[in-house]
Amino acid sequence: MSTPRYGIRARHTDTTVTVYQAYRPEIGLPAARDNRFPPAWKRDRMTWIKPSFLWMMYRCGWALKEGQETVLAVEITREGFAWALEHAELSHYVRGLHPDRAAWSRSLRRAPARVQWDPERDLRLNPLPYRSLQLGLSGEASARYADEWTVSVTDVTPLAREIHHLVRAGDLDAASALLPRETPYAAPDGAPRPA
Repeated sequence: MSTPRYGIRARHTDTTVTVYQAYRPEIGLPAARDNRFPPAWKRDRMTWIKPSFLWMMYRCGWALKEGQETVLAVEITREGFAWALEHAELSHYVRGLHPDRAAWSRSLRRAPARVQWDPERDLRLNPLPYRSLQLGLSGEASARYADEWTVSVTDVTPLAREIHHLVRAGDLDAASALLPRETPYAAPDGAPRPA
């Protein structure tokens, strides 16, 4: 069975979905300690969440990039995740999906969430031929994420570093065995995706 070009793969339960973010320690460590984002976390900025662990590793360079040294696994409610997808707009214009660029631009300005599809990554962080979801949250969605949807916040930086060490040592089987188990997640019908 082939992997669909656009599909959400995530660690999820009947009630939650796990997404990943990376922050500087001043934000990430208190968030994990207190199981909620600290006051220094800006609710008025767009925040991007990623259900793919390996895409997060690509983005933060295995927690080695400046300002992204603390990787968080944030477990959020399925209802919140579905709400964000249903209220999202694609981050880019797609001919045939949107009536025209102006209509897409108006919709994007109104939407509290943005969907972006980027190449999924393998253990060596090379691009794969299918896409992974990034979900940008702003305004109402960002506030709901921090204050209503978050169930738990876990610092997974040690896991990221352990997997990275195994990859660098060439032990891909051991590295793969440590990856969070991500399975297909059925997105609501209204979730935006290119045709």
